[in-house]
Amino acid sequence: MDYIRFDAGEMTLIIACKVGSAPAVAYWGEILDEGSNIDDIRALTERQIVSGGADIIIEPSLAMEVGLGYCAPSGFEAHREGRAWDSHFTVFSAIKYNDSAQIQCRDTETQIELTYDIKVNPKTGLIQFSSSVTNLATGDDHHTILTINKMATAVLPIAGRMTELIGFSGRWADEFRRERIKRFSGSYVRENKRGRTSHDSFPGVILARPNTCEKSGEAYGLHLAWSGNHSVRVDSLMDGRLLASMGALFFPGEIRLKAGETFHSPTIIAGYSNNGLSALSRQYHDHVRQNLIAPAVRERPRPVHYNSWEAVYFDHDIEELKAMADKAAAIGVERFVLDDGWFGSRRSEKSGLGDWVVSDAIYPDGLKPLIDHVTGLGMEMGIWFEPEMVNPDSALYRAHPDWVLHLRAREQLPFRNQYVLDISRQDVADYLFQQIDAVLRDHDIGYVKWDMNRDLNHPGNVQGYARPHAHVLALYALIERIRIAHPTVEIESCASGGGRPDFGILAHTDRVWTSDNNDAIDRQNIQKGASFFLPLNILGSHVGPKKCHITGRTISMAMRAATALMGHMGTELNLLTEPQEDLEELAIAIALYKKHRALIHSGDLYRIDTPQYINAMGIVSRDKSEALYSVAFLTGYHDTHPIMMPFLGLEARYNYKMNAIWPNNSKSTPISVGKEISIDGYYSGTILQNLGMQLPPSFPETVHLLHLKKED
Repeated sequence: MDYIRFDAGEMTLIIACKVGSAPAVAYWGEILDEGSNIDDIRALTERQIVSGGADIIIEPSLAMEVGLGYCAPSGFEAHREGRAWDSHFTVFSAIKYNDSAQIQCRDTETQIELTYDIKVNPKTGLIQFSSSVTNLATGDDHHTILTINKMATAVLPIAGRMTELIGFSGRWADEFRRERIKRFSGSYVRENKRGRTSHDSFPGVILARPNTCEKSGEAYGLHLAWSGNHSVRVDSLMDGRLLASMGALFFPGEIRLKAGETFHSPTIIAGYSNNGLSALSRQYHDHVRQNLIAPAVRERPRPVHYNSWEAVYFDHDIEELKAMADKAAAIGVERFVLDDGWFGSRRSEKSGLGDWVVSDAIYPDGLKPLIDHVTGLGMEMGIWFEPEMVNPDSALYRAHPDWVLHLRAREQLPFRNQYVLDISRQDVADYLFQQIDAVLRDHDIGYVKWDMNRDLNHPGNVQGYARPHAHVLALYALIERIRIAHPTVEIESCASGGGRPDFGILAHTDRVWTSDNNDAIDRQNIQKGASFFLPLNILGSHVGPKKCHITGRTISMAMRAATALMGHMGTELNLLTEPQEDLEELAIAIALYKKHRALIHSGDLYRIDTPQYINAMGIVSRDKSEALYSVAFLTGYHDTHPIMMPFLGLEARYNYKMNAIWPNNSKSTPISVGKEISIDGYYSGTILQNLGMQLPPSFPETVHLLHLKKED
């Protein structure tokens, strides 16, 4: 066949795959009529030869390999000791199944096979691109080894009218910043070499038209499902073409294939929408909920967490923790997670990592008395691990200093008093599995918080080879090994907060810790940024202390609780010192979360375009019968009154009963000057969507939660 076509969701994808030619995307965009003729597309997009250019038209390929001859950034670079670097791949087999296809390409001169596997989800409209390279050389001498310097999973053409680009940056405690910029001539490149997904370079990008907003307009989205080093680039070429690509990023000599060996790229998850940014996000949310989260986890209500970290840090006292558990159960908590500090010599961050044995000094009778107390209160027990790391001051490191990643001629870079274990070594992986398995096997624990608190600055092994790519694959394998041994245990991905929140890790875990920053004002922006790709049901969101330990800002319980409620809700504060009135308000918020979490975690997300002083979004049930809107006033506003806010996502023909359910017992304006105005009442979906509601004058750091229910 010469072409493969997919129609799904809002898009059509057509791939040129004629035998003997380079594979390429012929069309990707708004869905076409079934009768649309590919010959018409070819005729309308055909380019003429121009002065100063080549004598033939060179079309971009999925690989953009060097041998193609296209003078543009390449997507594939490989060689054999400096030779056989000029690969040019042509199709020798193309097979289409129902919702997937495989295109096999080969270059007989350089003896490389390149295979593309493409899968389309007919419900979400998302496309999964993955690719693999096989070394076809024969023999076992060093001349046959194929070194891959660079490999984009795929290079995808984007409609040139997408003149704006949304990238995602940040830092520790300030993840998922959005940077919307006007596209320019040249290359937009984000490269991450931290060995984990990173806080500062989330592997996602969105291309949009200037008028694209949350509720309307065209947008393309791409995400790399990979938890390690990566490259994201968008190339605006001088010939007017726009190409986007993603792939794993390699250290020198990291990927070397012997004869017959195959390398598999991480997967690109690509989407298109003509109905705005929120519609594009909903495609990604559905993908995570349907394809990544285990059915048993997806079907279970997400339990309210209590996490001990910001309450006690390393200062563990079993009687105090039991008293904390009593308080937690009393306010409605369902899962008690014991964080760092329960094992070995771990009284601070300076020692004990790697020694995963319960501390006799802190827990002389083991963890069982605490766990029995927690489970006796009706809560599930969770526990913290950081398996990939080791302190130099630990029994493990003293016994096996050769187990850490390092550079042989360089001093270890200090980073939180810990080194990185080479978990790609089987003996290291076996040790970690045995240690974690023993804790889970011997205790009634249903949840693991899996943390990773440093970058891979010197990721070499004892032989001197770079191992960051192998580290990620070994991580996935180790987690899966634990999940098979303990299938009912849920696992959270944490990496100094939001340092590892991608679709790659979510194929092996059940939730991400969105950020170490529990400041509710910062969290409003962090969680909004995360929602561009990640659904609310997997975003860990906790009520922190009144005075945030990271920002120093003092924030009301009403603001903290309402912010945490719009995610996977938890608490992370000292319940023994919190004012009683705040605990009572938190208990009300937890009850509210339980009442509405099925809607929050399964409904459709509609972010609402607002000025910067407001963060507003709605969660609407699939049948449009119910909705919950969060309206957060982050700062003050310039005009005398706030904006009119539309209620996006409702069914126009329905009538809805509206109730203001937060702040607690609030039915009128929080700043009362003269007449108080009740917003509770019955309204038509048409008016709510098209006209909206005049928001009440509100203090900064106020969140309103508005619940709408279809009137029968």
